[in-house]
Amino acid sequence: MPLIPEEPQIHESAQGPRATPAPGRPAPTPRPVPGPRSAASPRPGRPGPGPARPTPPASPRQHAGAAQPPKPRAENRSASRPSAPAAQPQIQLIPAPADGALDAAEEAVDLLLEAGRAPGDILVLTTGDQHPWAAHELSFGDAPYWAQHDARDDVFFADAAAVERASTRPVVVVAVNGGGDDAAARALPAALTRASALLIVCGDPQRINSVLGAGV
Repeated sequence: MPLIPEEPQIHESAQGPRATPAPGRPAPTPRPVPGPRSAASPRPGRPGPGPARPTPPASPRQHAGAAQPPKPRAENRSASRPSAPAAQPQIQLIPAPADGALDAAEEAVDLLLEAGRAPGDILVLTTGDQHPWAAHELSFGDAPYWAQHDARDDVFFADAAAVERASTRPVVVVAVNGGGDDAAARALPAALTRASALLIVCGDPQRINSVLGAGV
C-alpha cells in the first residue's frame, strides 16, 4: 500500500334484505347472523389462549403410496459468500528525523484538532522515549493512566510496546522516535490494526520503508 504525504383479514359479507317468502311456501330456515367475536373464540387459523394444540395427524395423501422424501432445505447463501475485506485506513507519512518525530506527531495532532477531529479520536504511539504527558500520568499508577484511555475524553499517548492494550480509534499517529528497527517493525503493523480511518507515521521515510518492505 503506498504511503501518501440496509392472515389476511376475512371480510364478512353484509347481510342484505331478505325476500319475503311467497304465500303457500314454507319460510326458509333463517341463517345465523355472525356477531362480534369474543376473546374466547379466536379467529380461525389463530391459536387462542390456553395450552398448545397437538400436532394434527397427517393427511390421507401422505399415508397413501410410498413415503415421500423430505424436501431439500434452501441453502444459506449468505453463509457461503466470502465476507468483504475490511476497509484499510489511509496512510500518511510525515518525514522527520528520529529526534524530531515526536514534535512532528504533535504538530499532526494539532492540525487534526484544528480540522475538527475530536480529541478522543486520536491515539499517539511512540517507539522510543515516552511522550512527557504519558510519563507524567504513569507516575500516578498504571490503572489511573489506562482509565483515561478507556474514558476516550482526550488525545491519548502511549508506548508502542503497549499497543495491544489500546482500543481502536479513528486516527493513530506513530512517532518513530527511536527504539531500533525491531520496535518500528512491531509497532507499525499493530498500529495499522488500531486505526479505523487514518494512520500517520512520523519518522525517517527510508528507515520506515526498509523496515516494512517499501510500504505498509
